[in-house]
Amino acid sequence: METKNLIQKSIDTVRVLSADAVQKANSGHPGTPMALAPLGHVLWSEIMHYNPKNPEWVNRDRFVLSCGHACMLQYSYLYLTGYKITLKDIENFRQLHSITAGHPEYGLTPGIEVTTGPLGQGFANGVGMAIAQQYMAARYNQPDFNIFDYKIYAICSDGDLMEGVSAEAASLAGHLGLGNMIYFYDNNHITIEGNTDLAFEEDVSKRFEAYGWHVQNLSDINDLEALSSAIKSAQEEKGRPSLIKVRSIIGYGSPNKHNTAAAHGSALGEDEVKLVKENFGFDPDENFIIPNEVLDFYRKAGERSAQNEDDWNLLYKNYKKRHPELAKEYEDITAGKLPDDWQKKLPVFEAGTELATRKASGKTLNAIADYFPQLIGGSADLAPSTDTNLDDYKSFSVKHRDGRNFHFGIREHAMGAVLNGMVLSKYLIPYGATFLIFSDYMRPPLRLASIMKIRPIMVFTHDSIALGEDGTTHQPVEQLIGLRSVPNMTVIRPADANETAQAWRVAIEHKDGPVCIVLTRQGIAVIDQEKYGKATNLEKGAYILSDSGGEPDIILIATGSEVQLILAAQEKLKKNNIQARVVSMPSWNLFDQQSAAYKEKVFPKKIRKRLAVEAGSTVGWMKYTTDDGDVIGIDRFGESAPGEEVMKEYGFTVENVIKRAQNLLSKKD
Repeated sequence: METKNLIQKSIDTVRVLSADAVQKANSGHPGTPMALAPLGHVLWSEIMHYNPKNPEWVNRDRFVLSCGHACMLQYSYLYLTGYKITLKDIENFRQLHSITAGHPEYGLTPGIEVTTGPLGQGFANGVGMAIAQQYMAARYNQPDFNIFDYKIYAICSDGDLMEGVSAEAASLAGHLGLGNMIYFYDNNHITIEGNTDLAFEEDVSKRFEAYGWHVQNLSDINDLEALSSAIKSAQEEKGRPSLIKVRSIIGYGSPNKHNTAAAHGSALGEDEVKLVKENFGFDPDENFIIPNEVLDFYRKAGERSAQNEDDWNLLYKNYKKRHPELAKEYEDITAGKLPDDWQKKLPVFEAGTELATRKASGKTLNAIADYFPQLIGGSADLAPSTDTNLDDYKSFSVKHRDGRNFHFGIREHAMGAVLNGMVLSKYLIPYGATFLIFSDYMRPPLRLASIMKIRPIMVFTHDSIALGEDGTTHQPVEQLIGLRSVPNMTVIRPADANETAQAWRVAIEHKDGPVCIVLTRQGIAVIDQEKYGKATNLEKGAYILSDSGGEPDIILIATGSEVQLILAAQEKLKKNNIQARVVSMPSWNLFDQQSAAYKEKVFPKKIRKRLAVEAGSTVGWMKYTTDDGDVIGIDRFGESAPGEEVMKEYGFTVENVIKRAQNLLSKKD
């Protein structure tokens, strides 16, 4: 068979395979994979560097399918090029316990770099991946040793570009001149509701040119030579990210549904799938057929690409001989090895002094920064307020790729998604910061980080109504319980400066899922660790900070700045012959992971009189207070006034804690 005919048959095989898989599942998106098969062919058979036998090869090119609904395109090429995915897996598309889920899932399917589906997220994730490559290249590449020189290839749709997060991320990528990004905009003119001109008529090319991107326009995705030429032109762009706008026909090959919304989000129908097969020269009565010559063609493409890792391994072997110290540092980082005795570098704060936990966080970050070259991050234009600047390091920029401070701009949504992309590099510990109230802007990437069980570190400051005069719009109420409710997410609200230092220890050592450190704007007293419990107990999520003389009559529980209130209340209750146990509970999530014996030690089942105090929503606290307990919290919005006055107005006083505790004890069991 002539090569040209084989290539066309290979592309059409992916189209038919995608239609078959969606039809068997009776669910999915057949139209876009059918349209994009030529692009997939060029990427996997000609352009990208990857190794199907080692999907984690460090210098592989990264592929991001931002329009995750088109995942049958990705699954098809992963299977065909030899990744650990079988034809049976393709046949089980979207079925229970299958590794071919309805949208790509990181950690589920070999070769999937990131979980996508919520539109725009993958677009921004790729920016984080590009930053990671540039940072690692600046730190580790040496003359004649380009250890890190991979590129990020991504496909995005009309829907991706309608989402605001892609605009935030594109603007940032252009500003940073990330020339290692090559994105393809699938301009198929179709969304679920119909033609894109219902809501989207802007000139995307001019928009991206304004962002500082290199833009090319291709009129026909089926022109393989034009595709290849455009990609090679983009590869030459060193100082600008590239967007290649390609015109495609959704549902290409479907006689009755091509170029219509009917090909977007549902199976084509058995009769139409047969017509598709006839159109491409396949037997209409056979399903999931992969011609031997097609499978052989793509498997050889995978084997050719795998040679890139062999070449890289030889390069790295020589690099290691020439630059042993850099190689050791890199290998320790990729192995997840932390510096010896690094915990001793954590600051210890003097009891009796007063310090906002956001400031304690900043001091902690700067104390450990020298020991963690992989610790990089920044803020959404709030570094002076969140105290997240690394004082001895430059900012990451076009001129300083080794900079460790990031200026994300007022782009919280993109910041979260970019951090996810940086984490997925597997060698960085990135953090981002903003006010707790603006965590709402970041919910999608935080949720996706939790799904993927990856660990960006989020610093959320200005954690309560105590921030004061900025008022209702800036005072968080429901955010803590909202974050705590996300599976796999660890939320830590430390009680003082020393708990804050320990919160960073836990965050650095944590493995599965994002960590949110929630901090105060206002100064709070540093707790005396000689008199009370050690801050190192923070790792258990909740611990007895100060116990009663004998069996407690009541347990007082608090997080963050409110721990000060219950400590003071304990002293006054004792004078009234009421024995109170004080429990600092910085993290529900960490406490829930403890043994039953430890939980019983902190919260004995027989002691059901419990009072929780937290300047946030009361929702969820009953799990720990029991239905015989009570909560001093906030179930309405705040007010604009000095922080101390607002806290007093809302009942966060020692006197109110005592009153509510006494009321609890006066109730009959």
